[in-house]
Amino acid sequence: MALLLHLSGPAQAEDVNSPEPELRRCITAASQGRPWLERTLWGLRDQEGGWIGAEVPNSDGSHDLGPLQVNSWWVEKLAAATARPARQVRWWLIHDACFNVAAARWIFLSGLRATGDYWKAVGVYHSPTPWRQRWYADAVAGKLRRRYGKDVFAQ
Repeated sequence: MALLLHLSGPAQAEDVNSPEPELRRCITAASQGRPWLERTLWGLRDQEGGWIGAEVPNSDGSHDLGPLQVNSWWVEKLAAATARPARQVRWWLIHDACFNVAAARWIFLSGLRATGDYWKAVGVYHSPTPWRQRWYADAVAGKLRRRYGKDVFAQ
């Protein structure tokens, strides 16, 4: 979780008309030189399609926050992990691209540790429901193929 605090900070987007340079910087930093993790974060971002400032309501009363649409359900867990107030964590998830990306990384890697399965962890990022996990993992795989080509999964 220290990475969450390290990567957060004032946004310094290179192009004020597009958040992509800022997201690129944040995703590159959060992946820590691991190409597979960088691709995963881009796959999640492409699937989620969020933006800096996003606070999208869900039918269950939760909200999807920021560029990687981190569900507000995670706010309390992230607040505990960072020893920061939930209100501050929520604001960071919405407004700080690097904090949002680092939180998404933490959620994905937590799922990977818990399941031991890459695609299950991708699905867990989205939902605790198995059929929704499968749908989501398939959708992210499609986004990865579009971004990186059909051989994205080749060794």
